[in-house]
Amino acid sequence: MIEVYSWATPNGHKVHIMLEECGLPYRAIPVDIGAGDQFDPQFLAISPNNKIPAMIDPQGPDGTPLSLFESGAILLYLAGKTGRLLPESTTKRYEVLQWLMFQVGGLGPMLGQAHHFRIYAPEKLPYAIERYTNEAKRLYGVLNRRLAKSRYIGCGEYSIADIAVFPWLRSWKNQGIDWVDYPHLKGWFDEIAARPAVMRGVEVLADKRKPLTDEQSRSVLFGSEQYKRH
Repeated sequence: MIEVYSWATPNGHKVHIMLEECGLPYRAIPVDIGAGDQFDPQFLAISPNNKIPAMIDPQGPDGTPLSLFESGAILLYLAGKTGRLLPESTTKRYEVLQWLMFQVGGLGPMLGQAHHFRIYAPEKLPYAIERYTNEAKRLYGVLNRRLAKSRYIGCGEYSIADIAVFPWLRSWKNQGIDWVDYPHLKGWFDEIAARPAVMRGVEVLADKRKPLTDEQSRSVLFGSEQYKRH
């Protein structure tokens, strides 16, 4: 059984959804990032960047155990393991991969900054809030234009690109977004949200999640506790 070390965050939900879509048996092991579980030596052994999610597949390639960190890499691995949610066609595969990279390298980090400055930062900095709110709107616009001509983000079929993007948009209100401005994206969002595997995936560990706005959580995630461990 696959072991997923995770928490109820967008990157965690990406992997939960993928496992649910593929029907693979797995066990979700909570890593309470507000309490500092990500600095436990056992977790660092599989996730040296102290970020969730991480995964151990006891039946990896050639039947040997494999551990992985980085949600994008885990999605690719699970797609390869199951032969699902990544097209066989070379052209379609790269169409999907470019949008996966868009999420991993752009959408996730920028929306993460929007969350930080709009919600978590102890000091509300107008410049930072405006910058990352505007960037969130720009990125939503990129996706809206894509979905004006494609049913799904990567290509004409549901794929790991959709799985990667969806959890990051669930906090649209906290990112300063009004769905009225993105009708094609909203239609896609509602369709993905209604998938049974997606509904199951976003509930994984959700009952354990707590607000991350107290001083201890801020120190662990953004302050001295995070950076003294370099």
